[in-house]
Amino acid sequence: MNKFCTLLGFDPEKKKTSVKTEIVAGIVTFLAMAYILTLNPSLITNDWTRSGVLWPSVFIATALGAFVGTILMAFLAKLPLAQAPGLGLNSMVGGLLGGSLGFACSFGNAMLLVLISGVLFLLLSIITVKGVSIRELIYDGIPECVRGSISVGIGLFIAFIGLVNAGIIVPGQSSVDLGELGAFLIPGTGTLVDVVKFSSWDMSVIGGALVCLIGFIVIAVLSHFNVKGAVIIGIAVGTVIGIPLGVTTWSGYTWEFWTYFENFFSFEASEGGTFFSAFTEGFSWDKNALLMPCIMTVITFCMIDMFDTMGTCVGCCEAAGLMENGKPLYYNKIMYSDSFATCAGALFGTSTVTTFVESGAGIAAGGKTGLTALTTAILFLLSIFLLPIFASIPTSAAASALLWVGALMLKGAKNIKIDGVKNFVPAFLTIAMMPLGYSITDGIGFGILSYVLIDVFGYLCSLIAYKFGKGKEGEEKVKPVWDLHVVTIIIAVLFIIYFFVPTSF
Repeated sequence: MNKFCTLLGFDPEKKKTSVKTEIVAGIVTFLAMAYILTLNPSLITNDWTRSGVLWPSVFIATALGAFVGTILMAFLAKLPLAQAPGLGLNSMVGGLLGGSLGFACSFGNAMLLVLISGVLFLLLSIITVKGVSIRELIYDGIPECVRGSISVGIGLFIAFIGLVNAGIIVPGQSSVDLGELGAFLIPGTGTLVDVVKFSSWDMSVIGGALVCLIGFIVIAVLSHFNVKGAVIIGIAVGTVIGIPLGVTTWSGYTWEFWTYFENFFSFEASEGGTFFSAFTEGFSWDKNALLMPCIMTVITFCMIDMFDTMGTCVGCCEAAGLMENGKPLYYNKIMYSDSFATCAGALFGTSTVTTFVESGAGIAAGGKTGLTALTTAILFLLSIFLLPIFASIPTSAAASALLWVGALMLKGAKNIKIDGVKNFVPAFLTIAMMPLGYSITDGIGFGILSYVLIDVFGYLCSLIAYKFGKGKEGEEKVKPVWDLHVVTIIIAVLFIIYFFVPTSF
């Protein structure tokens, strides 16, 4: 089996792992990401009842986009990273369709914008300056203190996602709060249900939190004793415990997938034809769609994809020991995989495909090669035909794996450069803003902007002191040195545009 894997381009033994470990890690990654299969269509189509004609087609597009993106990661980058339509951008697509961003457009229009952002993303990966791609220059332009903080921030972000999905953290009066017996968050809907009374003890309501916490403790205990596959065992235990609690239930999906495929490939939006809708209806533009909002939408898509992928790859590869000279191995190939996947996803009919932070769950289970990604990709393809089974694994059970990944990524704190205000303030903002802003990109943006502002004002103050101040007696005045890289300044300007230029007018 190891020889066969070597022929495919994977070498588990060289990475000090095994075929079995890699396959288990791929399954764990899929289980941690499987929620996107049903959540993504609901967010894009704004259809939580799953009754609309677009919903099953976007489900198929989600599975195919994840399959293509993860296959590319397996064979091109050969890393244990998985891709799927990213959270946040699918909500933005839903806003485009619903008109909440200031203008409304058709499904095909939205997919065309996603496709353009993917092509732009690909060009940034291909075009080089003195032999270095623009995207690599952008990576190098991120301050060291921010780069070192990314993995810790992502760890907190992943853990926060898990806590929310399990109903342990719920919306509060001002922001968020610890879930109580009297309130339960239905994952993916943002809806609070007040139904629990101490006299009734409806365990299906509080069971999600119990399933998550029990699964997390199982993973931690098994990992303490170096049990292989601890993460997948924890998810399985949580799923089984969820049955008597009413958390694990049969999904209710039908097996008539052939009907869904017929609609998917119909090329008619009214029948759910999302495949190639970017071309079939994407160019018939709505007169209410303005040029500037569309341009800003494309830039937003591109920037979120770029920095989400960049941050995720750094965090996950650092946890797996797959870094070289401060960068993830095969960095350019990771970016090629990501940009090609976004273009493919848009053609299938889904939002931007990006590298998922949940890849850390498989890495925590021992995944270190592309075989992990290949396993995940195959499961995404099979999920089209086995949706009723996969959809029955409760989100709260998968959330236990996310908590464990968050705990593991805390190890990255020892690599953060925090000497001096110019370093520890950006590091703090990078870590804090990822979970609080619910975005990897926002965290990186706050870190870079604070770094640039502190550096610029610090330099100006030092220059004024040099020009008009007096040096210490017996010492020669030293002229301050401008040490801010031009790429860092350009990145900061892009983030200013991202944060302050509205996507609607």
